Amino acid sequence: MKPTLLILAAGMASRYGSMKQIDGFGPNGETIIDYSIYDAINAGFGKVVFIIKEEFVDNFKAIFEPKLAGRIETDYVFQNFDLKQFGIEEEIYREKPWGTAHAILSGRNVIKEPFCVINADDYYGYDAFKKMVDFLTTEVSDSNYSIIGYEIGKTLSEFGAVSRGVCKVDASGNLEEIVERTKVYPKDGSIFYEENGEEFPLAYETPVSMNFWGFTPAVFKITEEMFRDFAEANKDKPKAEFFIPLIGENLVKRNIATFKVVPTPNKWFGVTYKEDKPYVQDSIDQLVKNGTYPEKLWN
Repeated sequence: MKPTLLILAAGMASRYGSMKQIDGFGPNGETIIDYSIYDAINAGFGKVVFIIKEEFVDNFKAIFEPKLAGRIETDYVFQNFDLKQFGIEEEIYREKPWGTAHAILSGRNVIKEPFCVINADDYYGYDAFKKMVDFLTTEVSDSNYSIIGYEIGKTLSEFGAVSRGVCKVDASGNLEEIVERTKVYPKDGSIFYEENGEEFPLAYETPVSMNFWGFTPAVFKITEEMFRDFAEANKDKPKAEFFIPLIGENLVKRNIATFKVVPTPNKWFGVTYKEDKPYVQDSIDQLVKNGTYPEKLWN
């Protein structure tokens, strides 16, 4: 059974100012998602599931169905504020959804095979998709998951400091912990993170998580249990978010599952602010010029 690609595309894109998930970046208006799906199809994925807000479903179908029909199976699931579906009767007011780990629960009723989760607004590169397919078809189990590890030096922004989930990896190549460094930046040819006003160096090749995770459907039950506890503990914190790394951290600390950190040499890039758009467009243009992608992706 071919694995499934689950795409996190329900974000509100408040810092970007518009729906960056369906904004055009390629030479013919291709979205970043287009390039991810193109690589996923070539790597061997059999289905793509979009996690979106329900009001955007017509927009997504109009953009992606004509391109993907006959190429890969598609499905759409919705991230919303309904807590009763998780057995939570109390109403908890939120302006934004509960985060990426809450989002993946939206796929629990349509995904029955090994799957991976990615962000809609990040470019990951073919190597990452191929390595994930290989893992999901030969190594994955309900107690052995994975994460693609990017070299931190290949994930930095030209526009200022970034936050990165720095991975601590054991001698077997498995994840020990992820530490969120909220201010990472290049300086004088080196890389640093700042904490409590002090600078600390990071090696260029330090592995970081860019939200590219591999699971089996067994993770849904565990995540739902964790989410009920998280919602109860944070019902008075309207900005608290239930992130995927919390799943990894929980399963590793409880010895329920290991996470193999699969390294990739690919350069990552993504879009957070409007100012990022020209850089992303230029990066894709270079990939087209060097033959990584055809100019017309879906012809």
